Amino acid sequence: MGSSSQMIFVALFLCLSTSAIAGDPTLEHEWKVTYGTIAPLGVPQQGILINGQFPGPPINCTSNNNIVVNVFNQLDEPFLLTWAGIQQRKNSWQDGTLGTMCPILPGKNYTYRFQVKDQIGTYFYFPTTALHRASGGIGMLKVHSRPLIPVPFDNPAEEYPVLLGDWFNKGHKSLKTILDSGRSIGRPDGIQINGQSSKVGDANAKPLFTFEAGKTYRFRVCNVGLRLSVNFRVQGHTMKDYYFVASSRFAQHPLSTVAVIRYANGNGAASPDLPPPPAENTKGIAWSISQFRSFRWNLTSNAARPNPQGSYKYGKINITRTIKIANSRSSSNGKLRFGINGVSHVDAETPVKLAEYYGVADKVFTYNLMKDEPEEGNKLEVSANVVNGTYRNFVEIIFENHEKAIQSWHLDGYSFFAVAIEPGRWSPEKRKNYNLLDALSRNTIQVYPNSWAAVMTTLDNAGMWNLRSEMRERSYLGQQLYLSVVSEARSLRDEYSLPETQELCGIVKSLPKPAPYT
Repeated sequence: MGSSSQMIFVALFLCLSTSAIAGDPTLEHEWKVTYGTIAPLGVPQQGILINGQFPGPPINCTSNNNIVVNVFNQLDEPFLLTWAGIQQRKNSWQDGTLGTMCPILPGKNYTYRFQVKDQIGTYFYFPTTALHRASGGIGMLKVHSRPLIPVPFDNPAEEYPVLLGDWFNKGHKSLKTILDSGRSIGRPDGIQINGQSSKVGDANAKPLFTFEAGKTYRFRVCNVGLRLSVNFRVQGHTMKDYYFVASSRFAQHPLSTVAVIRYANGNGAASPDLPPPPAENTKGIAWSISQFRSFRWNLTSNAARPNPQGSYKYGKINITRTIKIANSRSSSNGKLRFGINGVSHVDAETPVKLAEYYGVADKVFTYNLMKDEPEEGNKLEVSANVVNGTYRNFVEIIFENHEKAIQSWHLDGYSFFAVAIEPGRWSPEKRKNYNLLDALSRNTIQVYPNSWAAVMTTLDNAGMWNLRSEMRERSYLGQQLYLSVVSEARSLRDEYSLPETQELCGIVKSLPKPAPYT
């Protein structure tokens, strides 16, 4: 990420209840999910639209707002949306993954109800069913700070969403067919920015935004692609149009695109001289790790924090469990699969959260098939991957990447402190290099080729939470797991009961409902 303009403030947030909380406003939305023609790379194709839009409509809310979204599925396939980065406190029922919810059937609707509790930042929503994300159904979710909790910078004149990422010209059904046949979907066809792509010198390119001299603007940027890590940067300029540039990183076949940012009453077209991308290979990894280390929490500013008293003293908490995760690429019955510590996840007909809640988990999955450390060898078990987590334990998760491709991991239900990224293999001695003071709290972490990353979090949010590769090919073919965090008290203090309106499927559909939490 880079900018040589002093008149643009770029804010990048590495892209939150079953009943409304008294005193907190409720924002209601009604969305119709349909097919429609889109052309992000200039090639017309069938896309997935929300209220006729691609990208979909933004949700613009404030911390602690209650969000109600009534989703009508007018596609010909089951559909679900997840809200990436929203912690869904006590409420994994609304998380929108196939391990927590039954999908919305064609012609049916479902109303999501959740609260963006104690969060601020930039998030996005996307489909978790099939390969729907490859065709759209994506949009931004912005959570502003409450007026009583100021942010440490002046309010911008305007703020703009930027949803960028790699794109395939094949539709979601074709891509799913390829993966189901045991093959890789291959490399993307290009990169899109807000549903468009352009080339340097394209006189017909529509401006991404129009700015005025002397004003400060905020970009909210999310990578919503299926596969590639993406760098973005802003071209230098002197009162004339300029380019917003996005390009792939650590890709065997580099891709890039540009978008024009227009100056009102500017002095001419953007220069064709683009700012160079970061280095690749070993130098690129070193550059990226250095950039990661430069992102630190400002402990002196007056702003929202993980707890209201100020900085969270995560570095002084004793680690109660270490989970070391190694991603792998393998095959099962001659078909491509991806796994974690020798287990490749498959979604069951009954969501694992529902099976657990109804007391029939043993009929759907087996806990802890995956061990806390990777084992030697290429053994791969294809099964639902559910790991028990102890409520309120403080855990350390190590991500080791032994492959030549970059990895990206996301954890639902939590934010974690990203304390280290380094090349090589992890060992306990590496803890001396952790940032135990001012690491950023986030929900997604990148792991560079032949490198490792370490994160820490407290398992204080009861529910069933998805830990997954953010590279959709890999998560679809098994590189994900569910973390079951159960409060033995079965108390509403810790977790909401199954909502009365929740759709049921699989073996629990005909079972009597368990007694609600009290």
